[in-house]
Amino acid sequence: MTRVTIVVPCYNEAERLDDESFLRLVDELPTLKWLFVNDGSRDDTEARLRALAQRRPTRIDALSLAQNGGKAEAVRQGLRAALDDGAEVVGYYDADLSTPPEELRRLIEIMETHDASAVLGARVGLLGHDIHRRSSRHYLGRVFASVASLILRLRVYDTQCGAKLFRRSPTFRAALQEPFHSRWAFDVELIGRLLAGVGGTPALGASDFLEVPLHAWRDVPGSKLRSTAMVGALRDLARIGLALASERRAQSRAKKADQAQAKADQA
Repeated sequence: MTRVTIVVPCYNEAERLDDESFLRLVDELPTLKWLFVNDGSRDDTEARLRALAQRRPTRIDALSLAQNGGKAEAVRQGLRAALDDGAEVVGYYDADLSTPPEELRRLIEIMETHDASAVLGARVGLLGHDIHRRSSRHYLGRVFASVASLILRLRVYDTQCGAKLFRRSPTFRAALQEPFHSRWAFDVELIGRLLAGVGGTPALGASDFLEVPLHAWRDVPGSKLRSTAMVGALRDLARIGLALASERRAQSRAKKADQAQAKADQA
């Protein structure tokens, strides 16, 4: 059985952290380990997470960050800790439970039966699927995803869905080595790092990613994401695009230099 750890970033979630809901989630997915990351919360999140961990000590861990660094850093720290603990597949999942547990189970089954390095949930409003998303967020999301696809050179429908899985690899570990520069679009930055390769690790290709339309997903009241965050997200996308373009140019120059050296050695 593949060792899977799911990271759940939490910031000031005490009011929404319903113990019984999370315990049902943990019990419905008995093969998983859960790592809740308290991102420097100023409410009772820390105490709530410790209480959860005590009720399922072999299944739930809690990691506490001293200062609030944002969701991107909480996810990165959690993923690194999960890898250090020996997880073979890691992922992250939103604390608002907008993605039903059966959908997470399905993503894990797909990861186990397909030779993919990353499985990404996608909120696609297909007939027969139970996807409930506010119209404003849907259309802003389509603009964002279209720009992200152009930057990544990857036909991805939904980069921001909070249900993603990644297979352990040197490339993935290297992609988590440095903090993300983006606050709002770290998902895109992570995918970009995997596509480019970091620190000499092999780059992933489009065939290493598998995007799976969710059967069910719904907006949950109380989300911290606001439509005005789109401005910051688009600004982050511009920075990510420039960084990726610079990395691609550097790799192209290195490849040409290697080819030139190889020809010189044969002469």
